[in-house]
Amino acid sequence: MSQVRTFLGFDFGMKNIGVAVGQDLTHSANPLTVIKAREGIPNWGQIQALIDQWQPQQLIVGLPFNMDGTEQEMTQAARRFGNRLNGRFHLPVEWQDERLSTFETLDQLGIQSKMQSNNREDVDRISAQLILQSWLNQQ
Repeated sequence: MSQVRTFLGFDFGMKNIGVAVGQDLTHSANPLTVIKAREGIPNWGQIQALIDQWQPQQLIVGLPFNMDGTEQEMTQAARRFGNRLNGRFHLPVEWQDERLSTFETLDQLGIQSKMQSNNREDVDRISAQLILQSWLNQQ
């Protein structure tokens, strides 16, 4: 019997980074937390604590593309974040197209925009869950 693998999924943002956890036994992801970032630089200590706690085998980072599939400034910032995760924690990083994750999240929460949310961190955590769930579904 193969060992259950655990994954952390990230919805990168310049101010907030949503985090979700999932595993391949049930192929399910759950929203976890939000890590504050300053101009895209996360609190690395908080990420270290999550990695220590969950012991993931792999990290999944959402890549925001334009609807036509072209890259944007945030695509590059998310790639830099993922590359830094790999460099710091020596865990493999995979990328997941997150084009519609925010829309899906807002729809799940029954709101039109992030500004309408009483707790904007919910949007980031659930977006991370959707990114990780999408990746798990493709495995």
